[in-house]
Amino acid sequence: MGKRAKQRSILPGFGLSMGYTLLYLSLIVLLPLSVIFVKTATLSWEQVWQIVTADRVMASYKVTFLASLGAAAINAVFGTLIAWVLVRYDFWGKRVIDGLVDLPFALPTAVAGIALTTIYAPTGWIGQYLEPLGIKVAFTPLGIMTALTFIGLPFVVRTVQPVLQDLDKQYEEAAATLGANHLQTFWRVIFPPLLPALFTGFALAFARALGEYGSVVFIAGNMPMKTEITPLLIITKLEQFDYAGATAIASVVLIASFLLLFSINYLQWRVSKQQ
Repeated sequence: MGKRAKQRSILPGFGLSMGYTLLYLSLIVLLPLSVIFVKTATLSWEQVWQIVTADRVMASYKVTFLASLGAAAINAVFGTLIAWVLVRYDFWGKRVIDGLVDLPFALPTAVAGIALTTIYAPTGWIGQYLEPLGIKVAFTPLGIMTALTFIGLPFVVRTVQPVLQDLDKQYEEAAATLGANHLQTFWRVIFPPLLPALFTGFALAFARALGEYGSVVFIAGNMPMKTEITPLLIITKLEQFDYAGATAIASVVLIASFLLLFSINYLQWRVSKQQ
């Protein structure tokens, strides 16, 4: 027999696929992001430093980063719990709950912000019960964290859920037969393969929260030096036609998001290498 006929791939070869990939990413991602730095470069280093380190801007960094970090941490815990329930248990209404997880993706962020403000305002459905306890949510950093938790939840759930589905229960059963309790089984058998996905979900939720505007601007109250978020300052400068100032502040948030994602990817690589 002659040489076996070379099988042809349905998809195009590596060269063509990589070319389209680079072209698409350049047009959709790299080119718009590069404009931010190009516009910022029209300012001198002294001007850029003066803009990004102004007292009002620094206060917005503090509010934005701390609220985003807190929201991502909350989602890392409760998002994992929700993913666990959806994967490991069968119950009535499971499909409804599974669909509700994606609701923040479909709901316009401005609508979410108005709804959260209405609910957690001092006279709202939930806020009226929190007010006598001295807990104020709307127009406080706590309200900002609440809104960011809302929009970041799907990132953790949808990242952790497939990993839980692929985990082999035989390892858990083997750990149980060896005398491990539930906590030991989770910590030594389930948690290690779950950790990279948890890192990814946390990073995505955090990065998404840094740039969130619509769902936060209503519930924040936008008080300078107290509850003013960085995206609001960017919008304010754009409305004032200070495009270079807006891109200077945006570049700080962009670099912070990139460093975070890079660090998370590095941690994922280290964890997967140790396993």
